[in-house]
Amino acid sequence: MEKLRPQLFSTLKGYTAAQFGRDAVAGVIVAIIALPLSIALALASGVGPEIGLYTAIAAGFIISLLGGSRVQIAGPTAAFATIVAGIVAKSGMTGLIVATLMAGLILIIMGLLRFGSLIKYIPATITTGFTSGIAITIAIGQLKDFFGLTVQGAPVETMEKLSGAAAAFGTVNLWALLVGAVSLAILILWPKVSKRIPGSLIAVLVSIGMVQLFKLPVNTIGSLYTLSSALPTVSLPAFDFVLIRDMLPDALTIALLAGIESLLSCVVSDGMIGARHNPNMELIAQGAGNIASALFGGIPATGAIARTAANVKNGGRTPVSGMVHAVVLLLILVALMPYAALIPMPAIAAILLMVAYNMSEWRRFAKLVKTAPKSDIAVLVITFLLTVIFDLVIAIEVGMLMSMLLLMKRMAQVADVRSWTIDEAAMSEDEHLRPVPEGTLVYELEGSLFFAAADKLLAITTEAHTRALVLRMRGVSAMDATAMQSMQKLLDTCKAQGVTMILSHVMPQPMEVMHKAGFDEALGEENLCPNIDAALERARLLAS
Repeated sequence: MEKLRPQLFSTLKGYTAAQFGRDAVAGVIVAIIALPLSIALALASGVGPEIGLYTAIAAGFIISLLGGSRVQIAGPTAAFATIVAGIVAKSGMTGLIVATLMAGLILIIMGLLRFGSLIKYIPATITTGFTSGIAITIAIGQLKDFFGLTVQGAPVETMEKLSGAAAAFGTVNLWALLVGAVSLAILILWPKVSKRIPGSLIAVLVSIGMVQLFKLPVNTIGSLYTLSSALPTVSLPAFDFVLIRDMLPDALTIALLAGIESLLSCVVSDGMIGARHNPNMELIAQGAGNIASALFGGIPATGAIARTAANVKNGGRTPVSGMVHAVVLLLILVALMPYAALIPMPAIAAILLMVAYNMSEWRRFAKLVKTAPKSDIAVLVITFLLTVIFDLVIAIEVGMLMSMLLLMKRMAQVADVRSWTIDEAAMSEDEHLRPVPEGTLVYELEGSLFFAAADKLLAITTEAHTRALVLRMRGVSAMDATAMQSMQKLLDTCKAQGVTMILSHVMPQPMEVMHKAGFDEALGEENLCPNIDAALERARLLAS
């Protein structure tokens, strides 16, 4: 079992000044990338712009310090934006902080219980569906600022935002649209000019220049929000059992999403650097990071795939780069935060539209629609639509339920009970077949025998002259209590008809179930045979 040890401790062995230099450069570059993103994602989450930086600083530092990945960069991500906005609208910052604290504890417990490997059991159709759905919700949320619309009220739900934007489309601010379009064009084209200097920084600087130089009537962060460059302080809100109970579903959603996104980011970064992360240690670090973020007044955080990739591409190879990134953001918060008031809202909207496009996974979505079975496509599309129309919680719940039902259906279809009885005189050349004694029926059982397939056992019938019923179980790897009940009913029927039931090659798990149920005693040890030859010999003795 892999030890729960932060990667920092391993990477510091033989750590050199040259590597520190590369990590420091990568950390500074990632901080520059994270600055506008953290502010934009905080605004998309319905909280103040500085809170995004609090999150990136506190969670980013702790997750790099304790993490199970060498190069993971953590902070606020687009996946949480709509979730956080909904929680803030419903329960305020107090509810959000409580939910984030609880999510952190849940993540730590998941790591301690070695649940890191369980994330892989969430189907790709669900992760792709809700990721694409989140991207659409983020994009819809930016229509107001990108077009400079005057929307009535403060809609929170995605469909309300869409209908509000449509109703207010006659109030388009052409100057805002111009600033947004220029910013978006820079974001798209700048990577062709330079990959080291982030396009988001250039878009912010150019948009500030346009608005300030030409005195354009465009909303800025400073015109809508009160900014603070004060250092975050640790505080714990007043809460009670009722609030904890009410926020538990949101906490579970945050923990699940944080675990999925951070471990997916770890897998991507492993492929880039040829390393292997510790998923359980990463979950513990994510939990500690979210607790730290909540205590400093931040929002939920997780591993950010884009920032992690930028870290790797710029030379970061140890958790030191992630810690440097957090320290640089802290210095920016203290020294440069007042200048963030100048950032135009259409530029923020353009940055988030680009984030939405990059996380939409539309190519993977389209490929799944073309290549996946119809049942999987149904899970994908329904998860996507529920995420957009309702919320992520409902989408994941329904998606997982559908996936489990489909899995049970497929397992039931694979389970098979078939007869291969042959005449003793007709010897087969197939080595898998054996001559069957007179008065003996042989059935081959295959697949997992569980409640959805248990009825197939009851389809086994005997004939008037049958003396022995042999069930060959070498292909049965698992059995549940419902199948065991069906097996007991079959045994009772055989006894009532004077037929001896014989089992061949019972695998360990089904044997354990039989033993706990007392079935082996009812059957008789002599009728539990190690292989088909022994079972047929037992049937032959009964026939003589």
